[in-house]
Amino acid sequence: MHAPTLKPHLLSPRYWPAWLLIGLVWLLALLPWAIQLRLGAAIGWLLYQLLGRRVEDTRVNLRLCFPEKAETEREAMVRDVFRNAGLTLFETANAWFRRPEHYRSRFEIDGLEHLRAAQAGGRSVLLLGAHYSMMDLGACMASLYFKVDTVYRQQKNPVLEFMMTSRRLRYHFWAIPHEDMRSLIRALKGGHIVWYTPDQDFGLRHAVFAPFFGNMASTITTPTRLARIDNSAVMLIHFHRVGDTEQYRMSLSAPLDNYPSGDEVADATRVNAGLEALIRRAPTQYMWYHRRFKTAPPGGKPPYPPKPKEIRWQQEAARRAQEKA
Repeated sequence: MHAPTLKPHLLSPRYWPAWLLIGLVWLLALLPWAIQLRLGAAIGWLLYQLLGRRVEDTRVNLRLCFPEKAETEREAMVRDVFRNAGLTLFETANAWFRRPEHYRSRFEIDGLEHLRAAQAGGRSVLLLGAHYSMMDLGACMASLYFKVDTVYRQQKNPVLEFMMTSRRLRYHFWAIPHEDMRSLIRALKGGHIVWYTPDQDFGLRHAVFAPFFGNMASTITTPTRLARIDNSAVMLIHFHRVGDTEQYRMSLSAPLDNYPSGDEVADATRVNAGLEALIRRAPTQYMWYHRRFKTAPPGGKPPYPPKPKEIRWQQEAARRAQEKA
């Protein structure tokens, strides 16, 4: 897949604010890591203060997933989740504007032999991971050993879409829009390594309920269907920052045997259990501010407070019901 070309209309004044933002991100990547760490922590503190709904969603998720911890301990985790969210800006800037070689001595990887063996056998590889705070940087460092295709959500702003795609194609092989299933299938049939994240709640379409940290979560069955396309080797991938250092680790599991099994619930349960075990290695580097349990099982209700627009919908529905009565 070729990098996109810069179209003249993207240089018009209406897009200058987006270009200024890109310039700021480039400048951030030039800073020493010690300064990036301090600034990222400050931004994370600000996010913790300002993003009330996201903070509350994080509290709910951690209460559900770590019930054995004291409330004070979970609140410290909430703060650290947003500190890592602040660092995401800098780690993404580093991925976009630093050379991958910068991380050669700062990056450790284990399990690479599993991927090499699958490739030697002529198989495509489906890497299943989760939404960690340094996703772009993880792919950048992985490109020192292998390039993957990534599945992503397109940006509405065309400048951000151009920059995100062009920067990512420095270390990704293909960047496939989330809805472009044809390209995703073509990648697997072409023997590519595809990086896919099945850890978000997209409702009940093409999904089953499976346990995740002891809670029933709507889990997409797309990995099961993708694995059937080309008998792909399905492996779990994990990466995390080692403390506050500029050192990172990545691990690749052995291919899941008997996957897909023919039982979508069993497959989803197995993948969720594997991702859970990996997330526990560095739990606050996971993006807990997503509403992982927003789709409730039959007879249940979502554990999160309603969003303002949901409250408005409920009020409007109640008003219409009263008018009809």
